[in-house]
Amino acid sequence: MTEVIMPKMGDGMEEGTLLEWLKKDGDKVKSGEVIGTIQTDKATLELEAPGSGKLTGLLLKGGETVPVGKPIAAILKDGESLPAGWGGATSDAPSANGSAGAPEATEAPPTAAEPAKAEAAPAETAAETRIKASPLAKKIASEKGIDLGSIQGTGPGGRIVEKDVASAAVPVPKSTAPAPVMQIAATEADTVVQLGRLRQITAKRTAESKQQVPHFYVTVEVDVEKILGLRAMFEEEESGKVSINDFVVKACVMALRDMPEINAVFQGTSLLLHGSVNIGIAVAIADGLTVPVIKNAHALSLRQLSVRAKELAKKAKENKLSMDELTGSTFSISNMGMLDVDNFLAIVNQPNSAILAIASVRKKVVATDDDQVEIRSRMNITCSFDHRVIDGAIGAKFINVVRAYLENPTRLIS
Repeated sequence: MTEVIMPKMGDGMEEGTLLEWLKKDGDKVKSGEVIGTIQTDKATLELEAPGSGKLTGLLLKGGETVPVGKPIAAILKDGESLPAGWGGATSDAPSANGSAGAPEATEAPPTAAEPAKAEAAPAETAAETRIKASPLAKKIASEKGIDLGSIQGTGPGGRIVEKDVASAAVPVPKSTAPAPVMQIAATEADTVVQLGRLRQITAKRTAESKQQVPHFYVTVEVDVEKILGLRAMFEEEESGKVSINDFVVKACVMALRDMPEINAVFQGTSLLLHGSVNIGIAVAIADGLTVPVIKNAHALSLRQLSVRAKELAKKAKENKLSMDELTGSTFSISNMGMLDVDNFLAIVNQPNSAILAIASVRKKVVATDDDQVEIRSRMNITCSFDHRVIDGAIGAKFINVVRAYLENPTRLIS
């Protein structure tokens, strides 16, 4: 017998929510075949069969949550049967919606991060109900403006799955908004707004980080005139656009190579110094915030980092990030520069020991070394540190190394 367990799909993930089974009890499945969809703290992902045989012993219904590592179903080979008391341990574990994880538990109401199944949504029309599609396919279709009725599904029983939507030749409308936000209409009465699964997990993770990690913060002001000059030169030469964020990522990578003690994890009585620099980039999506990871960033040039960052941001907004792209960060960056802010303090993304916050570029009157006055483009950056790993003087040195790279950006393109 092969157990299907709730997989660990991200750093710090402790539990997951089953959105939907795509196979029924008793169906034959092959190893690697998609049998369901899982909502994690960072994304909606497909659940693959860990073996071949008959899927049975389903312990969860859509909307139920269990800790990672808990069995949620079984796959039996010919001649095998479920052991006595199968699933008893899982049924005792309470789910996030307050009900037990047993098959007969009442389904949780869907939230923004948990798309409703067609048969469970009374507000849908009869035509919509007849369209069989996975939650992930529905989400992508909605974001891209694709009519599910125009797609031929290739999943079980003609079900529309993610790859069917991805292959539909419909242009994606461009959004002019800097970041998706929750739209709430103002009313005179109190209103209860149900949080999506991603928002719930984000709340839990950030609360844990603030409670467990002794934060301290260091802010410096960076002159970005040379960076803006390089960007203008690149555009004039039609050699491609590179954002200020790309320069910041590269500066952080080089600073982390100069000061590997920042690229570390607290382990109680020891520190783990990472050999690779893996940069997590915070991306705002419709359901909340996710942090895709640029792996081995130290081996990439400025332009390669720029391309990779754009790829990951696009995949994040389309909910197409893989597990590997969501895990393994050693340092994180959060950019609110497009949101017109002077300064902000980011919460350390555990298990990282530091995160850099980028504010907006401002034109300021600045006194030069020879007591002259100039108007210069300046930007505040703030680094949040885990004091268990990094002392104040070391943190101050690190952010000044980052500033030095940014104010001498030709060092970042060599």
